[in-house]
Order: sequence, then structure tokens, then C-alpha cells
Amino acid sequence: MNVYEQVIELAKRRGFFWPSYSIYGGESGFYDYGPLGVMLKDNVIRTWKESYIADGGILIDTPVIVPEAVFRTSGHLEKFSDLATECPKCHNREKLETVMKASGSELVIKNEEEANKFLQNNTVKCVKCGTRIMKAFESKQMFKIPEQVSSGNLYLRPETAQGIFVNFKLLNTVFRGKLPMAVAQLGKGFRNEISPRQSLLRMKELNMGEVEVFVLPDKKYWKELTIGEQINFVPKNGPEVSSDVKSAFENGIISSNAMGYFINKTFMILKSIGLRPENIRFRQQHDDELAHYSVDCWDAEALLDESWVEIVGIADRNDLKKHQDATGESMSVKVDDSDVIPSIIEPAYGIDRMTLSLLMHSYYTRENGFKVLRLPQSVAPYHSAVLPLVNKDGLDDMARDLHEKLLLRDPYIYFDQSGSIGKRYARQDEIGTPYCITLDQDTIKEKTVTVRERDSTKQIRISMESLIQHGILGNPDIIKFRDSLK
Repeated sequence: MNVYEQVIELAKRRGFFWPSYSIYGGESGFYDYGPLGVMLKDNVIRTWKESYIADGGILIDTPVIVPEAVFRTSGHLEKFSDLATECPKCHNREKLETVMKASGSELVIKNEEEANKFLQNNTVKCVKCGTRIMKAFESKQMFKIPEQVSSGNLYLRPETAQGIFVNFKLLNTVFRGKLPMAVAQLGKGFRNEISPRQSLLRMKELNMGEVEVFVLPDKKYWKELTIGEQINFVPKNGPEVSSDVKSAFENGIISSNAMGYFINKTFMILKSIGLRPENIRFRQQHDDELAHYSVDCWDAEALLDESWVEIVGIADRNDLKKHQDATGESMSVKVDDSDVIPSIIEPAYGIDRMTLSLLMHSYYTRENGFKVLRLPQSVAPYHSAVLPLVNKDGLDDMARDLHEKLLLRDPYIYFDQSGSIGKRYARQDEIGTPYCITLDQDTIKEKTVTVRERDSTKQIRISMESLIQHGILGNPDIIKFRDSLK
């Protein structure tokens, strides 16, 4: 099995995620997060949210149901669609580009008429059964809500962005009329995927973290760029290069200061949650890939097994004037006595894809065959586990008492007294718990415990009093121990 297949097996068995509605045969494109998955995902979200709040961002929460007029203005109603095919024999549905690539064609098809002409004149086969595909059709990606008593048609949103755009003036008033301004929103998005697959990578209901950064159109500036870490860039016109963002901007690889700033910020967020830096790159979309609302876009891609997969898109878009023209409501701000409609840099994070990428980048197998998730302690579902070596001689009661006291400082502490100590260590390693606290016979005599570090499997002996006073993550003895392992 490749890493993806092994992670999917672990995720279901240990309670990270699994297909929805499985007892009814399942429904493609929908996944449930289990107990550990909820905590892991929430920690990914917290890291994302706190990073933007620390940078001066503000938050909003808007409805998932949106009036048709909003999407008519944004262009989604007309342009948010894919060309699709359906096999006449096995009825498998795929994107047109998928079946074309499988048949050896990289040609970009722009509309249904062009697609059908190509299929009539070229042999393109079903990726499942090999039957020739002769016809393509347009598949709308938005879910329309069945007719209701309403002022008009309603849709489930495919992005959270429009809820921010229509509230721009209210938000800017709250922000005291200043620019630049960053507004973040976490929420559900809904997309009518033609062929949902690969668990959290391509779903019909997805978790999104989108940030709309409103900047002056002539500068597109956020903050001064500094020489940071080396990042791999794949420009649309040129070879892959490794550069810090300041140099990439100065050398014309990146079009604006704000684009460079949020590429670097995205890289640091992905790194902080546990993605491997060497397996992250930023690829600039070609003109024929750009969404209808975008004039430039860089995709943060993670290497998963042998494929690069988009997990964040950082787009340069300009939606405010469209809403101003459609509604008559001014979307301009005063800058040096002039009315200016801001441009927008949008880092859009796929939370589910980030979570799956994190699991795959963290997963490895030890020489003894045991599976481990090398999750950073900041995102691990549990920070530590309390384990009595045996369930007798009062050790189990002492362990429960210690667990209860530790919970007062840190709620993410697990208690496990079932099975051999080796099996319990293996269970905690497999779900990414950074530390295991073991009580043994010396605990009774000396009031000390063994703390085992997950990745090295090395141990340190510390007092129970120190643990109760400082906790596990802020404990000076453990910090010193952890630093010695680097």
C-alpha cells in the first residue's frame, strides 16, 4: 500500500475520519470526522485563525445559503462549471480533462461545442471500462436549493468569499476606514463535484478558511517583506526556482508585495502544522487555469505520494466593483481625497486537504513495523497520555488521580490502562500523542513518573509534583529533555 492507503486505513480504525452514511451504502463526496479527527482539524483551524488574528486580521461568519443575485454578479452562475463526460456503458462520470489526459491529450477545451467536436474526431476512452467517449456536457458546480417560498432562487455557497465582499463597507467601518484590511472566514463550502474521490481531497461538502485582503490597487501592499526561508516556486513562464519571497518579488517572479507576503505566510502556516517544507511548493496557474474571478493565482501544493496536490490557492481578484455596479452601493474608500475601490488578495485554505496532507506527511513506519504519526504537539489531538504500568498495588488509582489533576491545567490528556504497556505506547504513537506518562513501582516509593517522548522513544524521570505544577507542555524538565533530543 502507498502512504495514502495506509493513512486511510489508520484514519478509519483510530477515529480520524471515514465515509459518511456507510451503513446505508455511503454517499460519495461526504466524510465524517471522528473523535480524533475533530480535535486534529480544530487544531489546524486554530493555527490558521490565530496566525491571521496576530497579523491584524478580523473575522466574520456569514450564511451558507446565498441569493442567486449575488452569484449572478460574481459570475459563478454563468461560469462556475466543468466540462464532464459520462460513459455510455458503465455510466462512470469524469471531468473531460481527466479522460483526455488518460488518453494522452493535454489540449485545453474551452466549451461544450469544442469538446464534442474533439471527441468526434479523436479516440477518448472511459478510464474505467475503456468504452469510447463520444459526448461531453456542461456540469454546474453549485447546488441549487429546491424551490422555496422566497424572493428568488437560492444556492449553497461554493466559497465563503462573497459573504465578505457584500459586507465590505460594514467591515471597513468597523475597521475605522483603514486599508489594507484582512477579513477571515471559516465555514462550509459546497461543490457539485463530477467525480468526488480520494477521501478528503475532493468532496461535495468541504471546510474552507478564506481570507480576503483588501489593498490599494496601485500598490497591492500589506507589510514590508523580509528575507525568510527558501520556498520552491514554479512560475507559469519559467523553470522552478528556490527563493525567499523578498527576492522573488524583487526579481519579478511574484507580481505584488501582498502576494509575496501571503505566500510566505501560507508557507509558514503549513510548516507549523507539520507539513514537510521540502514537500511544499507554490505553482503559478497558467492563464487557461485561472478562475473567472482571478487575474493571477499561486497554488500551494503538497507532495502526496508521487502527486502534487493543491491545498491553498492565493488569488488576485477584483470583485467589489461588480457588486457596486449591480447594487448601486458604493464599495469605495477615501484615500488622499480620492475614492478608491480596493483590489483583493485571497489566500483560500482547504482545511480538509491540509488535514489529510498533515497526516500523510507525518506518517511513517518504524523498523519493528509499528505505525507513527509525527504530529507537532501544537496540533496533536492529545498532548500526553497517563498510563499505569499495572492495574494493581494502587497504581491505577494513583494514575487516575494524576490524570484528573493534569486535566485541570490541560484538557487534552488521555488515560489508558488497557493492555500491555508496549501496546499502549504503540496506540499513542499511532495517533500522534507526543508524550506518555507511566506510573510504576518507583512512583509509589519516590513519587516520580517516567515521561516517554514519541519520536525518539527515549524517557526521562521527573517528579509528579513538577508535572502537576507545570503540566506537560510547559514543564521545564520536559522542555530541557526535548531540546536535548534535537
